[in-house]
Amino acid sequence: MNEELVNILDGNTFVVSDERGDIASSPAVPTGLFSYDTRFLSAWRLTVNGEGLQSLAVDDLQYFEAKFFLSPDLSVLRPNSRISVIRHRWIHSKMEERLTVINYDQWPARLRIRLEADCDFADLFEVKDAVTKRGDCRARVEDGALVLEYRRGNFHRLTVIRAEDATGVDEHGIDYDVELAPQQSWVTSLVVEPRVLTRAGHDVREQLTGHGRPRAKTGSDLSDWLARAPRLRTDRRQLENTYRRSIVDLAALRFAPLTAPDQGLPAAGLPWFMSIFGRDSILTSMQALPFVPQLAATTLSLLGSLQGSRLDDFREEEPGKILHEFRYGESAAFEEQPHSPYFGSADATPLYIVLMDEYHRWTGDDHLIRRLEQRARAALRWIDEYADLTGSWYVYYHRRNDQTGLINQCWKDSWDSISYRDGRLPGPARATCELQGYAYDAKMRAARMARELWNDPGFAERLEQEAADLKRRFNRDFWVPEGEYFALALEADGSKVDALSSNIGHLLWSGIVDSSRAQAVVDHLMGPRLFSGWGVRTLAAGEGRYNPVGYHVGTVWPFDNSFIAWGLRRYGYKDEAARVAQGILESAEFFEGRLPEAFAGYDRELTRYPVQYPTACSPQAWSTGAPLLLLRTMLGLEPLGDHLTVDPALPERIGWLALLDIPGRWGRFDAFGLSREPM
Repeated sequence: MNEELVNILDGNTFVVSDERGDIASSPAVPTGLFSYDTRFLSAWRLTVNGEGLQSLAVDDLQYFEAKFFLSPDLSVLRPNSRISVIRHRWIHSKMEERLTVINYDQWPARLRIRLEADCDFADLFEVKDAVTKRGDCRARVEDGALVLEYRRGNFHRLTVIRAEDATGVDEHGIDYDVELAPQQSWVTSLVVEPRVLTRAGHDVREQLTGHGRPRAKTGSDLSDWLARAPRLRTDRRQLENTYRRSIVDLAALRFAPLTAPDQGLPAAGLPWFMSIFGRDSILTSMQALPFVPQLAATTLSLLGSLQGSRLDDFREEEPGKILHEFRYGESAAFEEQPHSPYFGSADATPLYIVLMDEYHRWTGDDHLIRRLEQRARAALRWIDEYADLTGSWYVYYHRRNDQTGLINQCWKDSWDSISYRDGRLPGPARATCELQGYAYDAKMRAARMARELWNDPGFAERLEQEAADLKRRFNRDFWVPEGEYFALALEADGSKVDALSSNIGHLLWSGIVDSSRAQAVVDHLMGPRLFSGWGVRTLAAGEGRYNPVGYHVGTVWPFDNSFIAWGLRRYGYKDEAARVAQGILESAEFFEGRLPEAFAGYDRELTRYPVQYPTACSPQAWSTGAPLLLLRTMLGLEPLGDHLTVDPALPERIGWLALLDIPGRWGRFDAFGLSREPM
C-alpha cells in the first residue's frame, strides 16, 4: 500500500496514521500515538462487519485535528451500498475521536463496528527497529475502559481508552452493534489518554498547561497566536500562504517539558524529534524573533536551566555547555542511550549567547539578560576551557561517548558530512569553520551585553580583543588560497579539510570573514557548484562525497539558506540574498507552503519542481522558521537602539511586500518594500 501518512499534533502529543485514520505500525511504516518519546498506540484499526474501510478523502482541518471520510468495501455489503463513515480526530494532550456512520441507503443496515487497539509502548528510538521490550505489557478492562499498561522497574506507562455506548470491550478492542434506518446517522466518541506515571502512580502530564483542555480552547489558543503575529500582505498570494503555514506550524511545534510545564519552546520536528533540541530551538527562535519573540525568551530560560554543570563522559556534559537533546523515553531512563540530557553539540553553546544578544536587541528585555548573566559567562568559559581541545584557541569537537555519541557535533551531524575534497574523512577531532564564526559572534555580542547590561567594561574589552584575534587567525588558518574559499574544517594537527560547502555562508552571518575575502565567498555560494537554482547545496557538486540526495552532502536545506541569505545581507550583497530567498520561497509553493527539512540538490534546469529528501521531517522547526528569516532579510529589518530600520531588497517576482505590526522594543512597527529593477 502506497499511502500518504497523516500527522496531527499538539506539541507534546502527536499521532501518525494512514489515510483511513488507522494505525497499523511496522518498522517500514512507523505509525502510532506518541507522547514524550513513547508510543501509546501501535494499533488502532476501524472495521465494519469485519472488513477495513476505503479512504475517500482527508480534511486536514488544523494541525491538531483532521477528518477522515471513508466507505466500507462495497463487496462486503450489498452492491451500491451507501454507507458513509467519518472519523473526526483531534489532539490536546490526549486523542479524541468522534465516529459518525450514516446510512444513505433506502434499506436498513445492521453493522458490527469494531475498533481494534493495541500498544507496544515502544521508545521512539526503538520504533524503526522492532525491539523486543524488556518490561511487561498487559491489557485489561477496568470500569468499562480498555487499559493498556507497561512496566519496567519504575518506568510506568498507561494507555486508557474510554468509549461511549460500546456493546462490548475486550482486551483487544471495542465493539458496537448498530442498526440504522434509511437516512439515519449514528455518532459515538472515544478518548485515548496517554499517562506518564510516577512511582506513586501520579500522572505527571496532568501538571502541563492545557492538559485535558477542550478542542475549542486549542482552537482559540491558535487564534490568539495568529493574532499576535505580524500580518503579511503582498502581491504574491503563495507567499502569504507560506507565511501563515510557518506561523501555524510554529504553534504546533511548541513543546512543554515535564520539568517546565508552563512554558513552550520549539521542538525540532515531526515525527522523530518532538523534544528539546538545543541547536534547533535556538536557531528557530532566532528566525522567529521579529514575529513571535516569546519563543526566544522561553528557549533561553529553559536551556539555561539545563546548562551543563559537571564532567560526564556518557552524556558528554561539561560545565557551561548547552544541551543537544533531551529525551523522556525508556532507553534514556535506563541509560541505554545518553539523552537524559545529551550534550553532544559544539555549536549550541556559542549560539545560546548569540540568541541572548539578538533577543535583547529586538525586545529590550533587560531583566532576562541580567538574570541569565551567569549562564552566559559559563558558556563563554566553556568556549575557552573545554571546546579548545588542541590549545589552538579554536572550537573543536571529539566525542567522549564512543558507543552512542555523535561523531559530528556540528549542525551537519551525519557521519560523512565532514570530508576532504577527495572524499576522505578527517580524524576524530574536528574544528568546523562555522563553529569559529559562532564563537566570534558570541564574544562580540557578549561584549555588548557586558558593557551595556552587566556593568563590566573590562570584561567587554577583553572579549572584543579575543574576538579580533580569533578573526585574524581564522582568516589565515582556514583560507584555501588555491580555491579562494574557507576550508570546511581543521583537523587536530591543523590540516585543512578542504571540501567546498555551504558552511562558508554561515561565516557571513557571524561576521568573521574579512571584507577583502567576502566577494570570493559570495562567488562560490552563488556559483553553479553550490547554488542549484532552488538554493545553496550543503556540499558543492564535484566534491568527492557529493550526492544531490545525500543528507548533508548535496541536498538543499531551507534553514541553511535562510541564514546564508542573512549573511549575504550583512555584507551588503542584497541582490544575492534576494536570489537565495526567491529560490527557497518558490520551492515552498511545491510543498503547499510547508518547507521540508531538506530537498535534493538537483539543478533547477533538471526538475520542474524540487525533489523532497525521502525521510525529511515535516513540519521541521528551522525549516518552518526559514520563510520568516527570509522575510526579515528581504525587508532588511534590523534593530537600532529603540528603532527598527528597514532596507528592502525584494526578488524580482515579488512586486510589493508589507509586514504590519512587527513587535519589538519600539512597540509595533510596519515595514514596506517595493521591487526594484529585475536582477
